[in-house]
Amino acid sequence: MTAIQDIPLRTISGDETTLGAFGGQVLLVVNVASRCGLTPQYDGLEKLHERYRDRGFSVLGFPADDFGRQEPGTDEEIAEFCRSTFSVEFPMFSKIVVKGAGQHPLYAALTSAVAHEDGSTDVQWNFEKFLISRDGEVVGRFAPGVTPEDETLVEAIQNQL
Repeated sequence: MTAIQDIPLRTISGDETTLGAFGGQVLLVVNVASRCGLTPQYDGLEKLHERYRDRGFSVLGFPADDFGRQEPGTDEEIAEFCRSTFSVEFPMFSKIVVKGAGQHPLYAALTSAVAHEDGSTDVQWNFEKFLISRDGEVVGRFAPGVTPEDETLVEAIQNQL
């Protein structure tokens, strides 16, 4: 297991876990928000999850309220919104901080593993995506505007499967 797979996490329902629970899978970690212009990406993320889950792939959603108060809800409210609005079945986690003071250790590890093309490491906005290989290595980073349907993202996922 890699160090990133050992970082303690809490599911949106309150259970303790780690990425190690998803060992052997290709993972797409996404910081999500319910009141963002990019929120419709939930639909595409769920479709990606459904399309490739039988091949050992999972989308993991991490709600964060770091950009313009676009995720103000409680974990329970977020879970209900995701289920009722986008029929989200991919694993969701408790709300975390992805940038700045209080940054969750998972996001500290993700952002330090792969920088943006300009060399910056901070999460730019909601719906930034990190691709993790089956062996737990961060192998890709995709800007918020890269949709789940984008050929670059889909090809990167397929190359890991």
